[in-house]
Amino acid sequence: MKLTDKIIARAESSELGKKLHESGGKIVFTNGCFDIIHAGHVSYLSAAKALGDILILGLNSDKSVKKLKGKSRPINTQQDRATVLAAFSFVDYVIIFEEDTPYELIKELQPDILVKGGDWHRDQIVGSDLVLKRGGKVLSLSYVQGLSTTNILDKLKG
Repeated sequence: MKLTDKIIARAESSELGKKLHESGGKIVFTNGCFDIIHAGHVSYLSAAKALGDILILGLNSDKSVKKLKGKSRPINTQQDRATVLAAFSFVDYVIIFEEDTPYELIKELQPDILVKGGDWHRDQIVGSDLVLKRGGKVLSLSYVQGLSTTNILDKLKG
């Protein structure tokens, strides 16, 4: 599969979800900005993939990142971030979303397992209600302390 085949248009997410469910694979979903990739991201995404057969990553659009993180972000464009993430063998699909949260995307994909990093409590994870209602799992994976894009940027400034 080519890298570009792993980056799915938002409009195709419902069809992708149906196709994957028909194939019987266990779908894991996570989301985030992933602005400057670091070892914490690699560890987290690798652990997420190990929980199922297919890892789908919802990627915040540039507009969404700017709204969440401020005017100076993102550092890397959504297309560049999607390309880097698609290059990982443990990421099966990347879908860029414009909304403030991935709630609608989760509703369309209907993942079996929803994960976020350990800095998120399970009850704070957007879409947990949808996944739990279908009998799925919601997990907060371990967090590598001190590794974040914000910390990297602060270190560069200092």
